[in-house]
Formats: sequence, C-alpha cells, structure tokens
Amino acid sequence: MEFTEILGYCGALIVGLVLGLIGGGGSILTVPILVYFLGFNPIVATAYSLFVVGSTALVGTLRNIRQNKIDFKTAIVFAIPSIITVFMVRSLVIPNLPEVIFSIGTFKLTNSLFIMLLFAFIMLLAGWSMIKSKVAQSDDAIKKFDNSHYFTIGTQAIGIGVLAGLVGAGGGFLIVPALVLLVKLPIKKAISTSLFIIAIQSLIGFLGDLKTLTIDWEFLLLFTTISILGIFIGLILSKKISAKRLKIGFGYFTIIMAVYILFKELF
Repeated sequence: MEFTEILGYCGALIVGLVLGLIGGGGSILTVPILVYFLGFNPIVATAYSLFVVGSTALVGTLRNIRQNKIDFKTAIVFAIPSIITVFMVRSLVIPNLPEVIFSIGTFKLTNSLFIMLLFAFIMLLAGWSMIKSKVAQSDDAIKKFDNSHYFTIGTQAIGIGVLAGLVGAGGGFLIVPALVLLVKLPIKKAISTSLFIIAIQSLIGFLGDLKTLTIDWEFLLLFTTISILGIFIGLILSKKISAKRLKIGFGYFTIIMAVYILFKELF
C-alpha cells in the first residue's frame, strides 16, 4: 500500500471523526480525499461520496430515531423534492455531461474540472457557514410549522438536491439553517432531522450511479466502515472537546482546502 493510500484511509477516519464531533462538515472532505489521495476520477469520487455520506448519516439517524430527535413531517416535506432531484442529476445529468463543457482559447473546462471547481465553491460556502453561522443555539420548544414556507422549503430542497447530485456532498450546512429559520425547529432537532434527510437523499442519489458506473464495493465498504468507526470515536471525544471551537477551526481548514483545490485545478 502506497503512502498516499494510507493518507486516504486516514482521511476516511477523519471524515467520520469530524461528523461525530460536530454533527456535520466531515463529508465535505470525502471527494478531495478520493481524488487527490486515492486517485479516483471526480465523477466516480462524487458517486462514492454519496454512499459514504449516506451510510455515515444513516448510522447517526438510527441513533437519533431511538432518541426521538427527528421531525419526520418536516423531513418528508424537505426530502421528497431533494431525493427526486439528486436521483435525476446522478442518473440523467452526470452521465450526459460532455467531456469538454466549453473552451476559450487554450483553456478547456472539462467535466472533471467543472465538478472540482464547483466543489471548491461549495467548500468555501460551507467553511464560511461554519465560521459565521449565528443560527440560534438554544433548544427552545418547537414552534408551529408555518405552511406558507412549504414552497420556500421545496425550492431550497431542489437546489440542495442539485448540489448534492453534482458534488456528492450532503448539504447539511444549508439544510440546518433552513430548518431553523423557516420551520422554526430547535437547533438540536434541526441537526438530527438534517442527518435523516442527508442519509435518504445521498443513498437514493447513489442508486442513480449503479447503471452507469462500475462500483469497487470492496474499497467502498472498507472506506465507509473506517468513516463510521470515526463517528463513534468522535462521539466519545465530543464529550471532552468544545464543538463550537472545533467547528470554527474546521471552517477555516475547509476554506484553506477550497483555495488549495482552486489553485491545483487552475494553475
């Protein structure tokens, strides 16, 4: 096993570790790890990322179901348009992306470059969200669901489905604020509900790749198992480490990674 492969599997542990520590964010590292350390094509990496993200989120979801932390009504309203969108993107859009999307002079925007640039942009948004987020931290009682927000929630769910389908990220940094600000869920319930949505949309989105990609199940299951192990380690450590400070620090790290991807892909 080469050194970069070892780093890649260590990265899988870190993905789960961060998810266990702060309840999200770790999945944003999956695609860069798969591309730069383990040598996968970005198209394949985003598909594998959906499986890893969905599986790790599912582990957290099962735990949250037992503790009654999920608002299933809200989850269904959000998940249906998101699931449909991410499945369509993976099964219809991704397989039909042209090898070269457009070119100007000597510059060619290939489908792989497009995905990595879009992913870097999403990482910048995620990092900024982790650093600057001022979503209510209290766990107040759930307010009444406002039906006037159905359209807004559905629209945002479609947008998140498109992003998840294109770059293989869960989109929790967008889902949680929407659940808190629009649906008025307490922050803890919003995080748990978000995890449920991410698990469903990611795993169903991955199904859209099964007809077009040859999946290396041995590798994918090993990588995912290591990530899940990281979650349990993170949950243990979360009792001793300040999640707020860690989240801010990880936000800065995510931004640095995004800048690195931009420079690596463009220069």
